[in-house]
Amino acid sequence: MASGSGPVSMASGSGPVSALWTEINRCGQNGDFTRALKAVNKILYENKDDVTALCCKIVCLIQNGGFKEALNVINTHTKSLTSDMIGFEKAYCEYRLNRVEHALKTIQGIPEQTDKLKELYAQVLYRLERYDECLAVYKDLIRNSQDDYEEERKTNLSAVLAAQSTWENTSPEDLGLPESSYELCYNAACCLIGQGQLSQAMQKLQKAEELCRKSLAEDSDVTDEDVEAELAIIHSQMAYVMQLQGRTEDALQLYNQVIKLKPSDVGLLAVTANNIITINKDQNVFDSKKKVKLTSAEGVEHKLAKKQLQAIEINKALLAMYTNQADQCKKLLASQQAQSPGHPRPVLIQVAQLCREKQHNKAIELLQRFSDQHPESASGIKLTMAQLYLTQGHVTKACDILKSIEEFKYKPGMISALVTMYTNEEDIDSAIDSDGGSAANYKLKYGRKKEATSDLEQLWKQNTNDVHTLAQLISAYSLVDQDKAKALSKHLPSPDTMSFNVDVDELENSHGATYVRKKAAKVVGESQPKEQGPQDVKKKKKKKKGKLPKNYDPKSTPDPERWLPIRERSYYRGKKKGKKKEQVGRGTQGATSGGSAELDASKSASSPPTSPQPGSGTGTATSNAVPPRQQKPAVAGAARKKAPQKKKKGGKGGW
Repeated sequence: MASGSGPVSMASGSGPVSALWTEINRCGQNGDFTRALKAVNKILYENKDDVTALCCKIVCLIQNGGFKEALNVINTHTKSLTSDMIGFEKAYCEYRLNRVEHALKTIQGIPEQTDKLKELYAQVLYRLERYDECLAVYKDLIRNSQDDYEEERKTNLSAVLAAQSTWENTSPEDLGLPESSYELCYNAACCLIGQGQLSQAMQKLQKAEELCRKSLAEDSDVTDEDVEAELAIIHSQMAYVMQLQGRTEDALQLYNQVIKLKPSDVGLLAVTANNIITINKDQNVFDSKKKVKLTSAEGVEHKLAKKQLQAIEINKALLAMYTNQADQCKKLLASQQAQSPGHPRPVLIQVAQLCREKQHNKAIELLQRFSDQHPESASGIKLTMAQLYLTQGHVTKACDILKSIEEFKYKPGMISALVTMYTNEEDIDSAIDSDGGSAANYKLKYGRKKEATSDLEQLWKQNTNDVHTLAQLISAYSLVDQDKAKALSKHLPSPDTMSFNVDVDELENSHGATYVRKKAAKVVGESQPKEQGPQDVKKKKKKKKGKLPKNYDPKSTPDPERWLPIRERSYYRGKKKGKKKEQVGRGTQGATSGGSAELDASKSASSPPTSPQPGSGTGTATSNAVPPRQQKPAVAGAARKKAPQKKKKGGKGGW
């Protein structure tokens, strides 16, 4: 019988006890641990402190899945069963019972670190998400071991790399691992997903599916249902990639196929159901309510990573909010905040729930309190605060909040938003302060000519070859100092240097040309004109006098502008009724009506135009703040580990 260190020798003696040991040894070699356990119990009935019999009983219980009973035997015989004798079996039982912290402590207390103990140690570190330490252990095992389990170790090593890429957002180390099995290929795809290389990841998953089908086809005992069940994790990961690519309909179809198979892996079912919920969002709520039950199956918490579990709980809270279950939503969020006090997403969902209840002031107070307590997450929180202030019409308060975000203070998007909001408030000074004093066009538009010329002059001095800035500077100076403008115009390049090598014929014949110059067609058979003879001279026709209009008055002076269109006559004043329609599409194709006016300083406004105050209309803004975007769906099966081998007779005992 095997316990990881070879067959157990029989105890000395003769008669019935000797026969029992023979029975135990034969059953151990045949893998019949149930009959072996009965024989061991008979020996222990005669001598309850027989150390060899106790060790054999523990091994039999482990082989039959009785980890709790095996651990009880170990704990009740601590004096006779020392850690160096049975330490590995104790740690393994604790690991299988999901007492991972206890297993780690047990392993660290064992003096001799054997290969099998290192294998278990690596598994424990993986479950504890201590990936760097786990990676080091597997590297050491692969480097210093020579047996038939090298492929399994490399598979587990690739699982660690995939977990690092997915959950820690780190670029995995290139260890040159092969992709000879579908497990290795699947883990390589997980690494690519973590790096955002979705197209390459899909190709790897397709290769993994092909390898899986080919591998299982070699076993005649495997049915089509078995093949589909084994492929479920690959298909679920394919659907996840499709979802990230925006192919939600294809992803939903593949997710539902996996659900219909009812795989035995509760972790796979939970992740697949969660991802369907994220696609449904606030639609198809009835389906989401059915799927959410799959995320709460027994043992799920031991199958998934912490970030996966967190994503599932966040989506449960969002579903409760969408279904108007306010109390359930608050309960789930309180649990999440207790586990991760600094995570902003539970707070954002709570704010969304308060806004649905029209409690905007409480929502803002909650955001302010969280921002003060967790400054590392203040940026996103303050953006939400600004949004809430805007929905209530408090534009100035929203601007104050945005200006306090140091991380985005000089971002173009932030500056543009502040300038727009301050302009709507007719606070031109604050708008100019927000742009850092470099928006010369804005200053020109609102009559700050001297400030604009100063800014443009400094900008042009930094790069005197910038013709566009020089043109703006000349345009600005033409409003305040025409002599200076003329002096600066000497720096403009000559027309010759600015000419472009343009083929006019090619341009006119291009696809977007509005007018094509037609060439005179040659007449076939055209001959030289003949000299006209007397017989060829045509008679000239007499011109007929034109008819005069009926109301013609010979005494009145005709209108000298009668040949001009009405709109071009000096006395035309336009139509009295209706407004002048905006002229659209005038000029050559591609030209813009306002492009030339920007550099025409004579058309600059001398005073800023007035604009209505936000919220000055009869209606009041009552729309809720947009709920935070749903958590990204958890990756279906963070990493695939090699399936355990079939139990062999003797050897390592199958665990």
